[in-house]
Amino acid sequence: MNTAHVLASIALALAGPAGAATVSMAFGDNLPPFILAGQDAGIEVEVVRAALAYRGHVLQARYLPMGRIPLAFRARTVDAIMMDVGEDMAREGGHYGVAPVVYDNVFYTLASRKLRIRTPQDLQGHSVNAFVGAAARYPAWLQPLVHSRDYVESNRQEVQPQLLALGRYEVVLSDRIIFQYYTRLLQKRQPGFVMPAVDEHSFVHANPDDYRPVFRDAAIRDDFNAGLAQLHKSGRYRAIYDKYLKD
Repeated sequence: MNTAHVLASIALALAGPAGAATVSMAFGDNLPPFILAGQDAGIEVEVVRAALAYRGHVLQARYLPMGRIPLAFRARTVDAIMMDVGEDMAREGGHYGVAPVVYDNVFYTLASRKLRIRTPQDLQGHSVNAFVGAAARYPAWLQPLVHSRDYVESNRQEVQPQLLALGRYEVVLSDRIIFQYYTRLLQKRQPGFVMPAVDEHSFVHANPDDYRPVFRDAAIRDDFNAGLAQLHKSGRYRAIYDKYLKD
């Protein structure tokens, strides 16, 4: 093989797989342990990055407030977005992929209180702490509470386990993974703290369609889906979760 052929081969190898691309994708600005913007990491980010890498694509994550995510896609300032935030991006030329993560929101109460939450009426008369936008997402359950002083929405989900443990709120609404993550973090930071036993009250069925990524390029969407399937098959998907939830 002559020198020209050798150099051409090296150039192709360095270029990576045919069709490989840098994919700019908008994520929410911070939601530990799923999104850790300051570290360019988190469960959601790592799963997407690994799935894209399966066929040579490189993730360039951009962290934006949730309301700006669909706007960024419309303005064509990103190639993809993680979640459509309730807006139909197919109308904007978007191609939906398989959800890389699913948020499973439940009500938490202290087991010692022996509360039963099976209907929206069961929340009446109880103090509730939820994440911002919860009432808009679950109006049948939470809209009747929004004018009560006992209902609070806050972005500070890191304090929810402690607020529940101290009895500041009787009910906390959180994703299971987020609550587990912050409980572990609290126990690490305060070695003497012991989280009381809690009850989980499921009230809705988590819908994966609510958490699908949207791509401008259908071929990249297909590559992402293939990579995500491989992550599940290989066990790496579970390993990414364990990285953030186990010591």
